[in-house]
Amino acid sequence: MRGPDESDKARALALVPVSRETLVRLERFVELLLTWQRRINFIAASTIPQLWTRHIADSLQLLPLAPNAKVWVDFGSGGGFPGIPIACALAGTRGAMVHLVESNGKKVAFLCEAVRQLALPAEVHAMRTQKFGESWPGSADVVTARALAPLKTLCNQAFPLIARGATGVFPKGQDVEAELTEAARYWTMQAVKVPSKTSPEGCIVVITQLRPRKASRIDHDDGDSRQVGASH
Repeated sequence: MRGPDESDKARALALVPVSRETLVRLERFVELLLTWQRRINFIAASTIPQLWTRHIADSLQLLPLAPNAKVWVDFGSGGGFPGIPIACALAGTRGAMVHLVESNGKKVAFLCEAVRQLALPAEVHAMRTQKFGESWPGSADVVTARALAPLKTLCNQAFPLIARGATGVFPKGQDVEAELTEAARYWTMQAVKVPSKTSPEGCIVVITQLRPRKASRIDHDDGDSRQVGASH
């Protein structure tokens, strides 16, 4: 298995500079990820040479969009993106906590091992994202998810957290306009698109003021039974 390119690592760190302490944690995380990658396919093998830009920097670029945020919720954490790099960067911040939500048992085991080995300010929740959003009693500054679901579904899942004050910060690809159009059929929101530093066709959608449109039917998509508005 080909490893990450050093030139790619340098490019990533130029895009998202980090402290020496954070870099050490990130390097240890990459080593752990690649060790587990031999048994579990966390990331596409084709992206390993560009792991630092495609996955590490892609995750860390979310931090400046919520510079004062300490409590993050990462839906569908999988191989740890974006939650683990964010936790690595916040490890020295008082009151920081990253909640990693993942339902796959093998991925949960990996996340727990990463949190333990790196002594990260993070907690792993072995459950589906919908259940977490509906049952978790806490509050967060940011809720995020990377390559998990269309924006409409993310709004369904994140609404309980955003309603309690969180900001949605969702990396998206070239289909973002179609996803925003579909989500707008069911939700009103303040949505700002920020260009991605790591993907020319990508952006990060920052969502606040999320509200369901006038309830007129029950939407059962993705196991969600919340009333949301029909299209106009």
